Amino acid sequence: QVQLVESGGGLVQAGGSLTLSCAVSRSMFRTSMAWYRQAPGKPRELVATITSGGNTNYADSVKGRFTISRDNAKNMVFLQMNSLKPEDTAVYYCNAPGLSWNWGQGTQVTVSS
Repeated sequence: QVQLVESGGGLVQAGGSLTLSCAVSRSMFRTSMAWYRQAPGKPRELVATITSGGNTNYADSVKGRFTISRDNAKNMVFLQMNSLKPEDTAVYYCNAPGLSWNWGQGTQVTVSS
């Protein structure tokens, strides 16, 4: 079973930046990847996707502030988050859309106002 390990979260003030990393335990060369987030009391939502070819898509709420990228050689996915807002506070997860991979433990991002 594929293992996903997210890291890089933390506490940051509004307007600050963080970069999240996701280590994937198998080759993801041909796999689209995505970042999701789940805030307390809310369902998990899709934040950003990146195809195997590097095409990206973003939720409207993060467009222009977040950048998803990937390093296929290292089986890593990244999420650069700039201009963070308190409403970005959530646990962030990576996964492969449409595949039945187990979820990792996520990484907590807390943005203070």
